[in-house]
Amino acid sequence: MRFIFKIDLRRLILLLAVGTALLTLSYTLYGGYQAERELLIRQTLESNRAYAQKLAQSTNHFLQSLQRQVAFSSAIIQDNLDDLNLLNAEVERLKEQSQSFNSVLVVDHNARALANAPSNLGLKGELIYSEGAREALLFKRPMISQPYLSVSGTTPLLLFISHPLYDRNGTYRGYVGGSIYLQSDNSLTTLLGEHFHRDGSEIYVVDQSRRLIYHQSGERIGEIVNGNDAIEDVILGISGARQLITPQAKNMLVGYASIEHSGWGIIAQRPTSATLDELNELLKKVITTTVPFILLLIIALWYLAKLISAPLHSLATAAPDWGSDDATERIRTVHSWYFEAAQIKKAMLIGLGLLNKKLGVLDQERLTDPLTGLRNRRSMLQTAISWIEQKRSFVIIACDIDNFKQVNDSFGHTVGDAVLQLVAQRILAASREHDEVCRTGGEEFLLMLSHISLEDGVRIAERLRSDIENMPSPTGEPITISAGVASWSGPPLSFEAALESADKGLYLAKQNGRNRVEIAER
Repeated sequence: MRFIFKIDLRRLILLLAVGTALLTLSYTLYGGYQAERELLIRQTLESNRAYAQKLAQSTNHFLQSLQRQVAFSSAIIQDNLDDLNLLNAEVERLKEQSQSFNSVLVVDHNARALANAPSNLGLKGELIYSEGAREALLFKRPMISQPYLSVSGTTPLLLFISHPLYDRNGTYRGYVGGSIYLQSDNSLTTLLGEHFHRDGSEIYVVDQSRRLIYHQSGERIGEIVNGNDAIEDVILGISGARQLITPQAKNMLVGYASIEHSGWGIIAQRPTSATLDELNELLKKVITTTVPFILLLIIALWYLAKLISAPLHSLATAAPDWGSDDATERIRTVHSWYFEAAQIKKAMLIGLGLLNKKLGVLDQERLTDPLTGLRNRRSMLQTAISWIEQKRSFVIIACDIDNFKQVNDSFGHTVGDAVLQLVAQRILAASREHDEVCRTGGEEFLLMLSHISLEDGVRIAERLRSDIENMPSPTGEPITISAGVASWSGPPLSFEAALESADKGLYLAKQNGRNRVEIAER
């Protein structure tokens, strides 16, 4: 058996209203969140790009400044390499001048150290063959080396900035250079690390080999990083910003810029989650403050839905009971406070009135003899049952037109019908308003007279017989009737028994010569 669920109007209105409100709110929150999210991401990307660019410029200026310092020292000592006091004083001054170098060397063209600072390095007189030293001797020009591992291994990763020494004759005499230990404190690491954040943001510097030469986490310095698109861009000299997943599976908003003077790249990145944390907190607050309003809105919508649907609900529940006696009154009492409900109510009342009228006509036709307009046998039985239930005594007069078949045979059925209609009118005229007058068969009639005695019933039957006999007839000849009279005054006599008794009286009147009234013995 198929189950069909039908939702009522109140729930439908509530569902549509609440659903629309929730969908609108959800879409508004979602759309606002997405728009704000994209804005925050763009702003963070641009901020990181701008910061990386600024830091790259600052680092580039810093490296140029160091080169100028080394060049200045070169100009002082290039013609005085035999003056050891001058050399020692100059390397010490260069180291202490800005605290930018961790160590400073003066090396001759044979790669032998002439002076060093700090003095405890113990390199004086030693041959210097580190990667930065070899490049300085080989190229004989101002150099910023790529980061490399020291020969001694005491300083894992360092950077060497050098300037050649040429005497006044243009003869190459060696170089002066300073080392920056990338995992020690110095001006460069201070410059790069001065904007450390505690929200997971990172700043790091890579060289052309994808090696980390600076990172906030010192343990990662020297690490080779592959699979990072931002690093791939920056070692090609491309500056920009992008959102990416790092090799450590972190979702980052990355800004990057290249350092022109050295070919390094600076990357500033912030976790996407850190950028969106404030937005997520704001969304939570909005939802938290909105929930009470939504609950109030739902309650208000429920009340309005109930108010709107109440008239239609009352009309709908009254509709199946149109056949009941109080249907009209129930519909009439419905408070239809708005136009549509009032019109439906009006239409239902009109329809119910027409229906009752139609049913009345049908009921009249069902209980009425169409030829004579009198009640039929069905109506007689209903009336009898009602009177018996009311314990109302009554008299039954059973009538039959004498020799009616001869009327039809002699004059035709049209005249016969006229005779039946005339007799019916006479019988109806002889009755009272609350009596029952029926045509029970072809030429048979029945009167049910309430609250009279059997003797009064006989007198009424006799008067009716006489009246019919003396009335003008469509046949031109007198019409007579025979009648039997019986009474019902309560149990144990049944209506059927009383009716049978009246029929016996009618039969007796026929036997005794017709045109008479008889009472059958019980």
